[in-house]
Amino acid sequence: MPYVNIRIAGVLSREQKARIAAEITDTLERIALKPRSYTYIAFDELPEENWAIAGQLLDES
Repeated sequence: MPYVNIRIAGVLSREQKARIAAEITDTLERIALKPRSYTYIAFDELPEENWAIAGQLLDES
């Protein structure tokens, strides 16, 4: 059973999440031969103040 966890800085719209979930599910079905009904996807949206790159918080740029 595939479990995919997507962590992203900021917020995605419901439509964006639906499209991403469909694409990932399609890819796992096509390439890994995993049934669609077994694929679970979770989205973790984190405030940009909780992410840093090169020592700088994303909400500071």
